[in-house]
Formats: sequence, structure tokens, C-alpha cells
Amino acid sequence: MTKGASVSDEGILVPGPSHPLVVRVNGIYVFSFDPERDGRPHQGGLLIEWPPVLRKYLEGHGRVTVCDVTGSDVVFDGDVSLGTSDQPLAIVDTSGHPLSVDKVGHLCRSFSDTSEEIRNEILVGTQRALDDLREACGVNAYLNYGALLGAVRDGAMIAHDSDTDLCYVSKHESPADIIAESYMIERNMTALGWNVLRMSGGDVKLLLPLSDGRNCHIDIFGAFWCGGTFFQFGNRSGKLAKESLLPLGTVEMHGYEFPAPADPEAMLVFLYGENWRIPDPSFTYADPHEGVRRLDGWFRGFRSHMGGWAEFHDGPARKVRKERSPFAVWVNEQIGADDAVAEVGSGAGQDALWYLEQGHPVRTYDYSRMARKRARLLAKDHDADLKVSKLILGELRTVLAAGADLARDPHHITARLVVGALEPHERENLWRMCRMALRGHGNSLFLEFSARVPGMIPEPWPAGVLETPQPARLVHRVTPRLVRREIEAAGGVIEHMEIGPGLDILENADPAVCRVRVTFPSPQERAAAAAAAATSSEEIQA
Repeated sequence: MTKGASVSDEGILVPGPSHPLVVRVNGIYVFSFDPERDGRPHQGGLLIEWPPVLRKYLEGHGRVTVCDVTGSDVVFDGDVSLGTSDQPLAIVDTSGHPLSVDKVGHLCRSFSDTSEEIRNEILVGTQRALDDLREACGVNAYLNYGALLGAVRDGAMIAHDSDTDLCYVSKHESPADIIAESYMIERNMTALGWNVLRMSGGDVKLLLPLSDGRNCHIDIFGAFWCGGTFFQFGNRSGKLAKESLLPLGTVEMHGYEFPAPADPEAMLVFLYGENWRIPDPSFTYADPHEGVRRLDGWFRGFRSHMGGWAEFHDGPARKVRKERSPFAVWVNEQIGADDAVAEVGSGAGQDALWYLEQGHPVRTYDYSRMARKRARLLAKDHDADLKVSKLILGELRTVLAAGADLARDPHHITARLVVGALEPHERENLWRMCRMALRGHGNSLFLEFSARVPGMIPEPWPAGVLETPQPARLVHRVTPRLVRREIEAAGGVIEHMEIGPGLDILENADPAVCRVRVTFPSPQERAAAAAAAATSSEEIQA
């Protein structure tokens, strides 16, 4: 049954603007959209392209239904064939559980695919998190966002939601104090056994393990008033009276009681607008630009690509061969037989494992939680002694901690295909960390990156000669001259630089890869070298 809509490999074509619609595949909710907001003009209608995270699942045949939230207005309902496979469509995880696209574009298991037993685990876990925040961290947290909306509107979880959202009002107005408070919360919750993932300077995520094998995310967002404006992580900002929030009240959800804003409806208007009572799975926030800019400037800047790297390491990166890179062989030829190696941007750990097999003590650092997880699993499979640590080069806190650790425990440092994934301030932090770790120890920094080489290859480059390295949206080419200038400004000495053919992260051929060996002499070594150079010059003149 159709009403002028169609489904193809491109996406869903609807006749024109209408109310929000949901998409089900074989009867299971997958994602939702607003045709006017999310579509583009195409063949006399509006084409809503499939979300990128679904692309790899859209191979096969199955029944697709497109309808309103209630299911009463069906614009498409029929069997379709997508891609080239003749297998049934299956948008499921590795355990066969259905997946859906959440409000930020990630694939997850929604509450509609949650049994009562698991639902109760989530509710009990959320209550425990609230108790721990109050008793161990000294903050009064409350239910908010989708969890509050479901509790107030239906007394139940929202079917298409996938996590639990908690907020707390900071005791402070200064961003520096708010950040310090958030790190106190992270330390105390970690000490209580919670698996904590930091999302910015003012919000963290708890990973609640469930008996069905998955983790439920419990977000903990800071909130505060500054200059008469109410800010709440998740990018909300605007006017909200303090008496609408404090002192806290309570709401019920599935028979469980939770702390909530003093006036829950005022908070929901602040979050979702006056129409918050009307279900809209396709809802997106219209965050005030000025508020987002302030929150970004005060608290963020180090995780803008974290989701992209998580998807990469959980997807395309799994197809890369499990062998060492040519770069690792190049490094190994230049270091002592027993020298320790610290690998920055280690990914799934293939090079690190090979260094261990060559007899080198090894520790690894990576930005991506998924990459660190894969590295630990690889080490476990090979019964290898591999220390895997978090390093966020956009966050000075972890940079200084890693630099201090390596200064006490000297290692050579390697960074393969990392430089091209960094913003300028992140490269500055990489050089800062290496200077801390290597200065005066005699060890080296070894780099490899995809090079942009003006003059070496004609520009604009002919198609196929110097293409963007993969993954294209996460890495870019860097001019070796820029790298040299930055390293020397940071006190480094480039002892060797070469440019030649190599491989990108997905092992595609790259005709212009730059390899660099760097040392960071101590001030005394620099002074001695300068004195020796001056003496040599005087002898030549004499």
C-alpha cells in the first residue's frame, strides 16, 4: 500500500512536506524524519536519503513501512529490494538485536527493543547513579531530556530513545570551576566502580552493563547560570527561572521515583518548545548559536571527531590486515634491540603487537575508545603484555599526564598517520608531549603522514595521482614544510625526512608519504652544540 511515496537505494521519496514520519523495516522501528527539514527536492517530491550509518545494512529484500507516529497514516508499505544481495534485510547487531538510529545519528538498540527485565535493570541503574552523584559527589542530579519527557508525558520510557539523561546544577558560574567539579565527579564515580567516558569539560557518560550483553548509556550533564542565562550541556541555553528547577521535586517512571525539576513542564518547554506533549521521534534541537559558541569555547574542542573514529574502527578498519606496517619495520631498523616504544594513535594495535614480538617493551595511546578496546582484545588473544592508554591531543590534561609518564619511563615515540588527523592546536600538543617525554633522553620521535608536496607533484593534482587519503573525512594531507616549522619552534631537531610511496590507514597506495625522525635536545645539549659549532667556525676562519 502506498500513497505516492517510494523507497530505493537512494532513500525515501515522498510527494511533499508533511508531518514527521517513521520508518520500519520488517515491522521494527529504524529511524524517523521530517520531510520538509530533512528532504531535498527530487523528481517532483522530497528525497530523504538513508542515514549514513544504515548504508552497510541496506543489502537485501524486506518489507518497509513509512507512516506517522501513530501508524494511522501510512505513506508507503511494501516489499523492496535494496543493493545487490538476495538475502533478507537485517538491521541488527552481531548478536541479532535490532538497531535504530538515535537522535544524534548513531546506531543503537532503542527501548522499544528492551524487555521488562532489562528495562528494570536500566531504571535501577539510573537510580543508583543518582544516589552516587548525591552521596559521593555532593551534587543533586535530576532526570532530564528524553527521560524526563517520557516520565511526564507517559510515565514510561520513550520507545525510540536509547539512553538515560541526568543533569545537575553546578555550584559554580566560572567555567574553570565547573570543569574542576566535573572531573571530581568523574574521579568519584570511577572510584565507585562506574565505567566513565568523558564527553567534554562539563559532561560525562556512564556505561551501565546490562545482562543481555550491551551497555546502557547514562549521560551526566552539568547545568549552570551565568550572566542571567541558563546553560545546560547538550547545547541548551536561554532563560529559565531558578524556581522552575530548584528545589528539586520528583516524577515517576514505570513505578520508579526519580528526582526532577521543581516545575517539569517549564523545563520541557525550555527543551522542546510549547508542543512537547505531541510525540515527534524526528525532533531536532534548534540550539541558540551564541550559546553553542560559548559552551564550545568554554568546555569543548577535543572530541569533534570521536564518533567518526569510533565508526571507522568498528567498521572499515576491521578489514585491514592484522600485520605490522612498513613504517614499523622502518622504525625498528633505527632503534636498539631492547628499546621501549610508545605508539601514539595505535589503532587496533597491530604494530604494537609486532614491536612486542621483536623484544621491545611497548605502551600504546589512542583517542578512540573503540580502538583501545580492539587493541586490548588483540593483546589478550596473543597473551601479550600491552599497556593501552587514552590520549586526547585536544585536551591538555591528558597530554601533560602522558608526557609526564613518558618522561619518567623513557620510550621512543611513534605516530603513524596521526599528524593528518589533527587540528593545529592538537599538533601543538603532540609536539609539547614529545618535548616533555624525549628531551635529554636521547630517544626519538618517528612520524609518518600523507604529504601535501607543492612543486613535487603538479597542482591541481591530476585525478588519481594524489587523492585524499582514507578515511577522507577524518584525515588530510599536511605540508612537510609546516611540520618542520612547528617541530623546530617546539625545540625539536629533524634528523631525517624523506618522502616516497606508502600506504594510508586502509592500505590504499599513497604516492606521497613523509617519514620523519626527530630528537628533542635538552637546553644543555643545545648550548654544547652551539658552542661546538662556534669553535669549529673559528678554527675554519683561522
